[in-house]
Amino acid sequence: MMQDKERFLAACDKICGQEREKAGIGTLSEKTVHAVLKEYLEPREECQEQKVGSFYADIHNENGIMEIQTRSFRNLRKKLAYFLKIEKVTIVYPIPYTKWVWWLNEETGELTGGRKSPKKGTPYLILYELYQIMDFLQEPNLKLRLVFMDMEEIKLLNGCSYNKKRGAHRYDRIPKALVEEIEITGIKDYVKLIPESLLGEFTVKDFKKAAKLSDSAAAKGIYVLMKVGVIERIGKKGRAYLYQRKESITES
Repeated sequence: MMQDKERFLAACDKICGQEREKAGIGTLSEKTVHAVLKEYLEPREECQEQKVGSFYADIHNENGIMEIQTRSFRNLRKKLAYFLKIEKVTIVYPIPYTKWVWWLNEETGELTGGRKSPKKGTPYLILYELYQIMDFLQEPNLKLRLVFMDMEEIKLLNGCSYNKKRGAHRYDRIPKALVEEIEITGIKDYVKLIPESLLGEFTVKDFKKAAKLSDSAAAKGIYVLMKVGVIERIGKKGRAYLYQRKESITES
């Protein structure tokens, strides 16, 4: 995996540079993160948006297929069922590391805010999405690439609360810098999705706290990690199931 922060900034400049700024924020779309990643990962236009069978791949080159997924992995199922039979496939998943939130008034065009979110992106955020494609996770042709980036998020002031912020729709996310990339190229790499603090026995509640996930995401994450075989259920503590890392994985 080649990680190049300067090349990432160049991709940001090309996609979100001077011409788009001159045209105004209204020209940006929800696909900005997708466009920047596509330019960063494969700047050759002839390798972008390539038809493979009856589907279009975001990137198709000598290294295989890359699909940049900024939304639900559920939408990938049909593509994966076809692509994985014929090519190596890498799912690229962007994760906001540090995020600044702006608010856009659609009527006036005014942009306010710029508040830094207290939340930091973690690799565990992908677990909820992996639950949607669980049947494909043990395919030898499948790889995952988590791209952590600093970004600005623009939301519309169209929510249901008095200040129109609660339940507001996201308008766009603008990448600012590449922070880190993590690759999962085989089953053993899924240990990267287990918090380092969970060294012994743990429950779903322990996992939720360590990974800072919701109840639903934590439960789905445990199911995914069991499915790929990096953790196992070993008993119960009261009414809660106990889990631990598989010895065969931790010793290898």
